[in-house]
Amino acid sequence: MSKKPVDPNRKVNLENVSVLVMDGSTHGLEILSQILAGFGVRTLLRANSLEEARKFTEKSPIDLVVADPDVPGEDGYDFLRDLRRSKRQPNCFVPIVLVTGHTKDSNIKRARDIGANMIVAKPVSSKVLLERILWVAADPRPFVELEHYVGPDRRFKFAGPPAGTDGRRDGDLPIMVGEAGAPNMSQSEIDSLIKPQKVAL
Repeated sequence: MSKKPVDPNRKVNLENVSVLVMDGSTHGLEILSQILAGFGVRTLLRANSLEEARKFTEKSPIDLVVADPDVPGEDGYDFLRDLRRSKRQPNCFVPIVLVTGHTKDSNIKRARDIGANMIVAKPVSSKVLLERILWVAADPRPFVELEHYVGPDRRFKFAGPPAGTDGRRDGDLPIMVGEAGAPNMSQSEIDSLIKPQKVAL
């Protein structure tokens, strides 16, 4: 997958991308599969269990993992951490997008620590999932292999969202900023804004 910035006017062709999609719920697996098929993905490796997912990672080269780690009776986080540490190339370097309904802080930290590239909250829209996949594809962070961590560098430099994608929050500003609507403030005007003011009681 390309590491170049996403051009909003460029058509993206995912038909040759092999995607492992994993969800312990049959309904959830079907929804994710239909969304990915709608993006043009033709090679969908569908796994309802970690055993099925493990077989796919051992025998097939994979370009992307889209997975809900909350598999009943099993630990999808451990499976994905083990995939990162497996040294089975190229699959140990595959971009991982987690899709989950459980986005408490401890799960987000765990996703980060197992080497996931991105985490998306359920219910997920096709627009958000596509934006995150393109974001991961354009992510310039280097891959890190350390004793206690394998995955993309966890240090983010704040550079805003990739070109052509929305930010993660409603209030995110676009990368391109327009011309100033008024002249810059003078130093005395700035000082007057932060100077303590007396309040009449």
